[in-house]
Amino acid sequence: MFEPLKGVRVVDLTQVLAGPYATYQLALMGAEVIKIEPPTGGDWTRAGASLPGHEGQGMGAIYLTQNANKRSVSLDLKRPGAVDAVLRLVASADIFVENFAPGTAARLGLSFDAVRAANPKILYCSISAYGQDGPIGHRPAYDHVVQGMCGIMRATGTAQTEPNKVGAPYIDYATGLNAAFAIVSALHQVRQNGQALRVDVAMLDSAMLLMSSMITQALSLGTEHLASGNEAFSRSPASGAFETRRGILMIAANNERQFARLCHAIGRADLLEDPALADPVERAKRVDSLRSAIAEAIATRTADEWEQVLDQARVPAARVRTINEALQGEQLVARGIAAEIAVPGATQPGHVPTLGFKVDGEVVAPSRPPPRLGADTEAVLREAGIGDDALAALRASGAIADRAR
Repeated sequence: MFEPLKGVRVVDLTQVLAGPYATYQLALMGAEVIKIEPPTGGDWTRAGASLPGHEGQGMGAIYLTQNANKRSVSLDLKRPGAVDAVLRLVASADIFVENFAPGTAARLGLSFDAVRAANPKILYCSISAYGQDGPIGHRPAYDHVVQGMCGIMRATGTAQTEPNKVGAPYIDYATGLNAAFAIVSALHQVRQNGQALRVDVAMLDSAMLLMSSMITQALSLGTEHLASGNEAFSRSPASGAFETRRGILMIAANNERQFARLCHAIGRADLLEDPALADPVERAKRVDSLRSAIAEAIATRTADEWEQVLDQARVPAARVRTINEALQGEQLVARGIAAEIAVPGATQPGHVPTLGFKVDGEVVAPSRPPPRLGADTEAVLREAGIGDDALAALRASGAIADRAR
């Protein structure tokens, strides 16, 4: 099994998407992830649409997405004794992850200094909207707010329709991946020198890095990337979206070889003989007429037919699909991008994402379903050396619930 983080313990104080997705990556790689949630309601994503048989049980489908292979401890951090219990867990942990608004962890008594005092070799990761410093670092945000902040909405859609939000909460998940990468990298250094380290991961930073080429052009050349509809980023006249007899086809004929192959495949080899189109620079000046010629040829067949034809011609192309169509396609099935997982109490299995890469040809998938709220509270606290009297005091203060739900 691929378990490079086996033996690593993570104290996870994150909720919603970005933070839990980061720690989910760690759990898939073998880390023991202890998810700490408030006793009332738990992680916000536990609410919402659930698998049949799980209605009203705090096991919402979005929660299932990024919480398999974890253990759940329910603790009200504002109640007496709760923060001390977390610090007891930290003492035997390797990684501490939080995604509170900046300053909140410190007010609770879980600042980097406080956690480092409990464990001088801890890796402390903070995930936030805008980072732990800067003039707006204190602000909270969600994915769609950061989409507005980072500029992607003004570059999405057409001049008539922008600004447009990207349909998926992609910044949340990109931030989770970025945080997981940062954590694994920083853990290596902590183990080299034995000194605690703090990692600061921001949603806005992650969003901007997804647009790295735009950043370079904007800062170096003063380029402003305006909405360009479904044109390719290359702006090649032979790339982008084309209407077919049925469906829309995305084509990427960016270089000279691909352009020549495309012309032959669509029956317009004559375009290669036109002196005005022979030079790429001159060709770019005739975008409208060239696209019209290509579009006219593409409109004669369906997107599925062209996808096969252009595949044979070695021209990158794909029919525009829905998410469900993509998931049912043979390629994603072969890649094992999602795994079926049995969830106790549900009348049908759930499907959750796997690790984003294969190892020796094998898919890395979770082995345990996401936990119910507080399912591991007493077991985990006892493992940390918290005895019966201390547990009773935590119950009496309301820091932990009487039973897992």
